Formats: sequence, C-alpha cells, structure tokens
Amino acid sequence: MRKAKGRVRRPDGKRILITGNEACGEGAVQAGLRFYAGYPITPQNELTAYMSRRMLDVGGTFIQAESELAAISMVFGATVAGVRAMTSSSSPGISLKQEGISYLAACELPAVIVNIMRGGPGLGNIAPSQSDYFQATKGGGHGDYHMVVLAPASCQEMLDFTRELFDIADRYRGPVMVLGDGILGQMMEPVIVDRRSSIDVRRESQTTNDKRQTTKSWALTGCKGRKPNVIKSLRLKEGELEAFNEKLEKKYDLIRKREIRFEKYRTEGAKIIIVAYGTSSRIGRASVDRLRKYGIKAGLFRPISLWPFPYEALKKLDKGNTKFLTVEMSAGQMLEDVRLAIEDKSRVHFYGRTGGGIPSEEAIVREAISYKL
Repeated sequence: MRKAKGRVRRPDGKRILITGNEACGEGAVQAGLRFYAGYPITPQNELTAYMSRRMLDVGGTFIQAESELAAISMVFGATVAGVRAMTSSSSPGISLKQEGISYLAACELPAVIVNIMRGGPGLGNIAPSQSDYFQATKGGGHGDYHMVVLAPASCQEMLDFTRELFDIADRYRGPVMVLGDGILGQMMEPVIVDRRSSIDVRRESQTTNDKRQTTKSWALTGCKGRKPNVIKSLRLKEGELEAFNEKLEKKYDLIRKREIRFEKYRTEGAKIIIVAYGTSSRIGRASVDRLRKYGIKAGLFRPISLWPFPYEALKKLDKGNTKFLTVEMSAGQMLEDVRLAIEDKSRVHFYGRTGGGIPSEEAIVREAISYKL
C-alpha cells in the first residue's frame, strides 16, 4: 500500500491493512461525506486525523473545533444546508454532544455520530469499554427521541456500517450512531475498501452527494422560486409539540420494523447462548467454539442494531429451557434488553468487565460451564 496526500492506493478488490478508525472515515467518504467537525480525544484520534486528509481529497470541509459542543453545532449547521455531515468522539466527548444530538432529532436532521468508547465514568481511562450502551440506545439527551445505533465487530464493518448509516440517516431524517470501542478503533485488519479504484470512489461519492442534496427539499438552501423552509425545535402552541412527538413515534415504529440487524452463530440446538456485541462478540464466538469442543451445545447471538434491539429474533432462540449468558465490557447494560427479550431472569446470566477490562475467552468459558451446571 502506498499513501499520497491521504489517498488509499491498492489494486482493485484487494485487501489493505487499515485501522478501524480509518476504515470508519473511509466509509464516510464513500457515502458522500463532505463536512466533518471533531475535537481530539483518545481512542478515536486516528479518525479525526484521517478526515483532515481525506476531506482535502474530495473537496470537503474539515474543522478541528474548539470543543465537542462546537463540533456538534457545526454539524447541525452543515446538515441544515443539506450536506452529509459527521462528527466523532469518545465517551466523555459524546456526553458533551448530547444536547446537540437531541436538537438534531428535534429538527429531523440526518447526521452521523461516531462513538469509540473508552472506560468511564468521568474521564476514566483510554482503555476500551462498552459502558455507553444506555447513553446510545435509551436517548442520552433530553426528550422523546431515538437514534439508529449499529455496533460493528470488525474493521470491515466499521467501514460498511458507517457508509450504510448515512443512507439510513437520510431515509428517516435523524441522527444515527456508530458505536464501537477502543479496540475496534485502533486495531488493524485487512479491509476491502472498495472494488473500484479510490479515484472512482471519490468521483462517484461527489456526484451522488450532489444528487442527494438536490432531493432534500426540506434543506435551507435559499428559497428563490419556492416557499421558504423552516427548521425548528421550539413548539410552543398548545398541542403542537405533542403532535410532533406522535409523528416521531410513528417514524420510530417504522424503523423498529425495517432496520433490525443481528447475527447468529451455531445457535441451532444450542442449550446455552452467549449474547454479545462488538468486540465482546468476537471473544464470544471463540468461546462458543471451545465450548463445543467440550461437548457443550453453545451458540452466539450478536445484536448488530442496538437500537432497534432485535428482541423477537432473540426470543425465537428460547426453547423454554435455554440459558443465556450476556457478555459485555460494562457492568451490565445490554443485559436489560436481553432480559426483556427472554422474560425470565432466572435463565439470563451476566459476565462483564468494567473500567477498560476485557473479557477473556477462558473466563467466558468458565462462566458458561459454571452457569450451565
């Protein structure tokens, strides 16, 4: 691989070695991203650095903002104008962006937010974690709103899911999130960036982006020859806000029907099913293989869309006596959704590590054997 001015050079269809953070940025560029604003924080700094180069390549705008609050506000302004926009940060920085995310939802503005999670609470440490699940899936900001949240488990998925989320954001007009962690952000894996040349990708992305902008009839692009558009979140007339919230709920119900994603691994006939997402699911998959070698019928269920959560798909795996082991790099947050799906706390067990701790394959296997017995 040869780099020049931030461009990715490789033969068509071949894999290149790239970090998860960089793969996320490349997926955004391929989706037609033309505005990025962010503020440095570990472990997602490689993404910000990558965007500082790639936005130059495609004639886009890169801004290293003075704060996380400024960054999300800049994204708000860009997407109001119909531009595909993105920001990224890690846990404490995402907390600072929450008010802006709520405003994006209230104004029905499509934007992509990337959270490469680190240990918390507070400043915590720079080790990987999954302790922002509640914040991402239950609405970290104020008001009744939701975001589509996709959780990649590889560098390839960091690219693919980011690219896909731009379309989802436009489809439903709202903020969406890539929820990864420090391992996924900084690890390097072979990734198929695209089967076409990088120059073709950039050219097509620009053309596609321009076309999409012209179809955003709601955008504030000047009202010569048409009625002016109004984008607002303040609704003071009696009943106006309630009617708007009801409109949002109808949209969220549609998302719940259409945008559920999950993966099953060796779940057929499984007596114990490990439920995990992101990095934890990779360790969980290896644990399943080891348990099978020990004669234990284990399987893995990986939620990919954390919101909407695949409740029904997980429930279908429950044969009445199936046991479930939820594995997270947290004190147990996705655990609540697993319990809602299974509706029997006695058959849902939890194993987790906090503060940057990473579950080991050996520990998960021991936990599963102990729990099953």
